[in-house]
Amino acid sequence: MQLARADLLKAYRTMALIRVFEERVQREMSSGDIPGSTHLYAGQEASAVGISMHLTDIDRVASTHRGHGHSIAKGCDVDGMMAEIFARATGICHGKGGSMHIADLDKGMLGANGIVGGAPPLACGAALTAKLTGSGAVAVAYTGDGGFNQGTTAESLNLARVWDLPVIFAIEDNGFAEATASSWAVAGDIVVRAAGYGIPAERVDGTDVFAVHEAAGRAVARGRAGEGPTVLHITVPRYLGHFSGDADTYRSSAEKQAMRSERDCLKVFRAKVVPAGLIDEAELDAIDAEATAAVEGAVVAARAAPRPDPATVATDVYVSYP
Repeated sequence: MQLARADLLKAYRTMALIRVFEERVQREMSSGDIPGSTHLYAGQEASAVGISMHLTDIDRVASTHRGHGHSIAKGCDVDGMMAEIFARATGICHGKGGSMHIADLDKGMLGANGIVGGAPPLACGAALTAKLTGSGAVAVAYTGDGGFNQGTTAESLNLARVWDLPVIFAIEDNGFAEATASSWAVAGDIVVRAAGYGIPAERVDGTDVFAVHEAAGRAVARGRAGEGPTVLHITVPRYLGHFSGDADTYRSSAEKQAMRSERDCLKVFRAKVVPAGLIDEAELDAIDAEATAAVEGAVVAARAAPRPDPATVATDVYVSYP
C-alpha cells in the first residue's frame, strides 16, 4: 500500500515526537520533579502510529501503563501531556492522573491504565457502543505479552467474538512482562491462541510502520464492516527498563545495543523512504529538530505551570449524570 507523501511525513513526525518525548521524560525523571514513576514507550513507536493512522476522533483507544505513545499517536496534546506528567494544573487531566492515567475523551483516548490487562474490557465496551449506535467506529485495546495472559483479556476475546464487536486487540509483545521473558511465561503462540476463539490474527513486525499500517488497515476495515474483532500480535523492542526505577539488569548491554542498532523504527523508515526518493534525509532531520523543540517547549511550559489547587481534590472523580 503506497502512502501519500503527506501521510509519510505525518507518520515519521509522530514517531519522532514520541521518541523525543519519551527520552526527555527519562531525563526529567532524574530531576525529582516528576512524581511517581513512568513506563516509557521508546522503541515501540511504529506500533501506535501505524494503527492510529486509520483512526479518527470517533474511534476509541484503551491503553496500558506504557501509554504515552498511544496518546500522542491518537492526537493528544503534547503540552498537556507533559504538564500532566509533571502534575500541573494545566495537564490534560488537570494534574491529577499523572503518567499512567493520561486520557482525552475528545480524542477518543479512553486513558492509560495501571491495571495489566485492563484495556480489553474497556475497549469491548466502547466497541459495543459503536455497534449498537451504528456509528461505524472501532475500538483498539492495547495490551502486552503479559496482559495477554490475564483473565480479563481472555474474557474480552470471548465476548468480542460472541458479539462480533468492532475491536482490535493490539498485543505489543516487547519480550518482557516487567522482568519476566515472554518466551518463558507465554504458553503457545498468541496468533494460534486467538484462532482458538475464532478471531482472525496476524503477527506483525512492530519496527516497520508500513507493515503495522497494512495489518491495522485490514483489521479496522473488518471492524467497520461489521465482521468482528481482530488480534494483532505486534513484536516490538523496549529500549528502556520496565519503569523509571528499573535497572534493567536482566538484559545484557549487547542485547540492548543491538535493539537500538537493528530494531529502530525510525531507521527502518528512513531506509525505506530515502533510497526510494520519497523523502530526503534533510527533511527528516528537520522533523527531528522540530520534535526536539516541541518537547523542549512542553517541558518549559510544564515547569512554569501551577500545581493543582487543593480545593479541587474532589472534582473530576465521579461523572455527574443528568
